[in-house]
Amino acid sequence: MAKRKRRSARSGRAPVFSPGRPGIARREDRRRFWGLIALGRSSEDAAIEVGVSAPVGSRWFREAGGMPPTHLSPTAPCPVGRYLSLSEREEIALMLARGCALRAIARHLKRSPSTISREVRRNAATRSGGFEYRATTAQWHAERAARRPKIAKLASNERLRHYVQEHLAGLVQRSDGGKVAGPQAPWKGRRHGRRQSRRWATAWSPEQISRRLLLDFPEDKTMRISHEAIYQALYIQGRGALRRELTACLRTGRALRVPQARTGRRGKSFITPEIMISERPAEADDRAVPGHWEGDLIIGLNSSAIGTLVERTTRFTMLLHLPAMPGHGEGARPKNGPALAGHGAEAVRDAIARTIVQLPQHLRRSLSWDQGAEMARHAELKVLADLPVYFCDPHSPWQRGTNENTNGLLRQYFPKGTDLGLHPPEELDAVAAALNGRPRKTLAWKTPAEALDELIAETQNH
Repeated sequence: MAKRKRRSARSGRAPVFSPGRPGIARREDRRRFWGLIALGRSSEDAAIEVGVSAPVGSRWFREAGGMPPTHLSPTAPCPVGRYLSLSEREEIALMLARGCALRAIARHLKRSPSTISREVRRNAATRSGGFEYRATTAQWHAERAARRPKIAKLASNERLRHYVQEHLAGLVQRSDGGKVAGPQAPWKGRRHGRRQSRRWATAWSPEQISRRLLLDFPEDKTMRISHEAIYQALYIQGRGALRRELTACLRTGRALRVPQARTGRRGKSFITPEIMISERPAEADDRAVPGHWEGDLIIGLNSSAIGTLVERTTRFTMLLHLPAMPGHGEGARPKNGPALAGHGAEAVRDAIARTIVQLPQHLRRSLSWDQGAEMARHAELKVLADLPVYFCDPHSPWQRGTNENTNGLLRQYFPKGTDLGLHPPEELDAVAAALNGRPRKTLAWKTPAEALDELIAETQNH
């Protein structure tokens, strides 16, 4: 008796054994995952929200280098046009289950009958020896057949790869041409820590490398690559062109790309919209009403600091003494322990309250500060000194221009790189008195002390 061929063999395609669940089953999950990442969610939170475990989300993020794959990007269009989509394949499966003819299916989908015939013949499920059409399995077959493996340009062009590596991670050279290895900084698979040695390298940015190729090889069109292609070769696993440890040579030193939405949410948790500088009373902007202050810290050697308070109308300056706490510099600081350097949230709160309560109530209208962690106790400061605090926008020092200018003047007395903790309160008061005794052009050559005395006298007369 002749052995009959399986229907899968008669279909013209050898049986293909599936490696597991079709990829289309996770496509929408991964598309939603990257959509949440684009909104600033962490990989763990995004994974849980789409219905997968946190380690799976971390793996998706790490394998993609922090960048969504092109076909899974939230802005990527759904495949339409000449190729059948998953929804169309679902319609084919449903109509076949109802016993509809191929031409009827083609008319319903407005496709050619030959398109439907090839789809059913090529992408049917044949693993169990049968010949059944399932939408997800057909989508997996179509995606597998549509893959066009393309070797990355850096992997195929050795000369270009050598140029990129040399200008990204080449050793620093002395004037005589000798190599300087720099400090030993092993790569740990993540970003370098604070106050740690980093790898020394020529460290050209990918954009500098890309633009320089046009000047170094003006006639050689093969020596061209975009800066984005270099970033992808560094961040995305499996490219095989550049080793991921070369990310340590980037200026940021990031081992993974950070989504833009996350960088916009790096504000401190104690800062809310109602205490931003945009909500500060309008009277503070034109400096017509006194009592609005600007504050900051100047930092010196061994994490020493001095607090500065400047009144916007009179430019009157007060300095805050912030001595180091017992145990500072004696071994490692306990994790989550107090800021022993003396400019923690509690120390700054107490110093401001102790200093500014010496002024009349009408000269304590507001205080503007940057988004430093030393002002985490601002709510308590409002209770202690009846002084509302407003925070400037990130990276916007001009919103505290008076204070920035005063800090520059103070550097004449407290240069950078010196230990500011060596100065007792008496010396700080003397320096503040010197600044307040200087005539200012903006005050019609009055001194800040004279301008403040006039304001206090006017109040007492009224």
